[in-house]
Amino acid sequence: MPKRSSGRAKDKAGQSTITGERDTSSQREARYDAVVSELFRRHYKSKPKSFDFERTELLEIIQALKLDSIKNLGDILYTYRFRREFPASIRETATPGLEWAIKLAGRGRYKFRLGPPSRIVPRPDMAAIKVPDSTPEIIARYAQSDEQALLARVRYNRLIDIFLGIATYSLQNHLRTTVKDLGQIEIDELYVGVSRSGQQFTIPVQAKGNSDKLSSAQAEQDYLWCRERYPVLTCRPISAQFMSDRTIALFELSVDKENEVHVTEERHYRLVPRDQISDEDLQSYSLR
Repeated sequence: MPKRSSGRAKDKAGQSTITGERDTSSQREARYDAVVSELFRRHYKSKPKSFDFERTELLEIIQALKLDSIKNLGDILYTYRFRREFPASIRETATPGLEWAIKLAGRGRYKFRLGPPSRIVPRPDMAAIKVPDSTPEIIARYAQSDEQALLARVRYNRLIDIFLGIATYSLQNHLRTTVKDLGQIEIDELYVGVSRSGQQFTIPVQAKGNSDKLSSAQAEQDYLWCRERYPVLTCRPISAQFMSDRTIALFELSVDKENEVHVTEERHYRLVPRDQISDEDLQSYSLR
């Protein structure tokens, strides 16, 4: 009797997969790690603090390593810009206090750069401010935990107005545009605002669900676009993050002359029914 196949086969990266099934996330991450590690190794021979590379190099590396085809090359770059840390082989080369980041460098071009930490992480010890939840019930019923749900809650509850203390208006979301010398970018949502003195603002907002990480790289490119497109308006970049308990962390950012991004303000907001805001809560807010 012929021996029955177990239905398993080795993929080209040497990892076990089930024939006909999609790769698991761990298998995909292993291939991504192999590609970005080899990319870094090829350019880091002279130990530079930054280097440019082209997106087409990823395809060359995939073929050279004889990995299964990765159709979405952009997802490899997005993963290490916003979702995951670099493999240890890359992190270990960083100077203490600095870390590597991938940034845009033009159409189809990117830059590995060693600099200050690029992750924007909510402070775990910060008290949350309770805000009456004005999210329409039908939105709350069907909203998920991704960035679109976060942007909707921020918009319906006017959290940008509350956070910045100005009147703001959502102008456009998922704005796909280009920045000179950087290439194509996407702004999650763009607000415009006005203060009591008449000063006007552009407010690009980047949003991430609980699983993704905020990055200064996106805030930097949003800021550069606003400065290029609306030079007479004051740009106030905002980052928004869903925390594990559904609290919304908001950060106001600034960009210095060297295009380094800094957190200038952080607040946490918890959307609750109005009867969950006590007199004691209101008294404590008045004393802050």
